[in-house]
Amino acid sequence: MPAALGLPRLACYKGGKGGGAHRNVSRTMGGGRTEQAVCSGAGKFALMALALALAGCGSTSDLLKSSPLDLFSSSSKATKDPAPAGGTGDIAADDIDCPEVQIRTGASTLMIGSKPGEAEPAALDVRYQGSFIRTARECHVNAGIMTMKVGIEGRIITGPAGGPGTVDVPLRLAVVQEGVDPKTVASRFGRETVTVNNAIDRVTFTHIESDIAFPLPQPLGLIDRYVVYIGFDPLGDKPAKKPPVKRKPVAKKKPAAKPNQS
Repeated sequence: MPAALGLPRLACYKGGKGGGAHRNVSRTMGGGRTEQAVCSGAGKFALMALALALAGCGSTSDLLKSSPLDLFSSSSKATKDPAPAGGTGDIAADDIDCPEVQIRTGASTLMIGSKPGEAEPAALDVRYQGSFIRTARECHVNAGIMTMKVGIEGRIITGPAGGPGTVDVPLRLAVVQEGVDPKTVASRFGRETVTVNNAIDRVTFTHIESDIAFPLPQPLGLIDRYVVYIGFDPLGDKPAKKPPVKRKPVAKKKPAAKPNQS
């Protein structure tokens, strides 16, 4: 996975020539933040630019929107099917933890530049920047198999070179057993398409994988080492290049010998 570029955090506005801009950030009682973009300038055009910037932020409306992740269970334990009559069934669900979801180091930010094929766009060449907001997960155990449902919520914002368009968001989810020799237990590649409508915009996306299944480890205590890593993976769906096939040179046929004439 490509490393995060570490570019400065992009605001929800773009500063124009001849004027500066700053952000006022205040914390709410619930622990969240409200952001307001304030642009300096004079006259009618400055006021119009400020109105467009505030409309593009949409931070207030984002806080009021519901998310599919709100429907996830808040329990950190796996559930299980009821035991059959007269049987004990699987191990009690209370004894099995649901692996935590973590963002993979180096894959927490998606940068899309204005120049095709550019691996690391310069700050002013960034069209779109992607980041993760929150995650959720649920686990279910049946017949020794754990099935996970993992939800990801992220955001795409426009950069200095951004504008309306369609953004392809490649995602990777991997269940890893951590240890001296980490082992990948399961891996999924997903993709979301995000439509940016305005020149200055931020758009929230959601991706849900509902059937990540793998056998429970033995001994069962190893489940505590399982971690679900998520991250942006622009190269994840590209097939590896196969080496060119070397063809054997075709041997030239020798001309048939002419018969001796007496």
